[in-house]
Amino acid sequence: MHICLIMNENKSKEQTFGERLKQLRTQKGFSQSELGNLINMHYTQIGRYERGLSKPSAEALALLADILNVSGDYLYEGQTEDAAVADFEDKELLLMFKKTEKLDPESKLLVKKFLAAFLKNKEMESLIAS
Repeated sequence: MHICLIMNENKSKEQTFGERLKQLRTQKGFSQSELGNLINMHYTQIGRYERGLSKPSAEALALLADILNVSGDYLYEGQTEDAAVADFEDKELLLMFKKTEKLDPESKLLVKKFLAAFLKNKEMESLIAS
């Protein structure tokens, strides 16, 4: 599990729906065919979306967003507040991080210290076991 932030390399140009779709699809390791099969759509339609030749219906957008683990708003409009969701598999853990974000600075620091200590402990256990 890892967090993957979606960022534009070209800051002056906003990413299109098709570019976000292609980026997320490739991040997840899906071919156009595989993604199409998952939502019962021909791969050529996925290609049309990616090239900006077509836009999905609301139903298709919801299916794509669900499979790619992002919000429909992020996928279609690129709202960056949801960008960190792109490759974060554990939604419960993501929700906990979102709640942590709203804590006061002292509490956030405590959470960071606890998480760092826990992860360091897991690394040590792994090294000892191998």
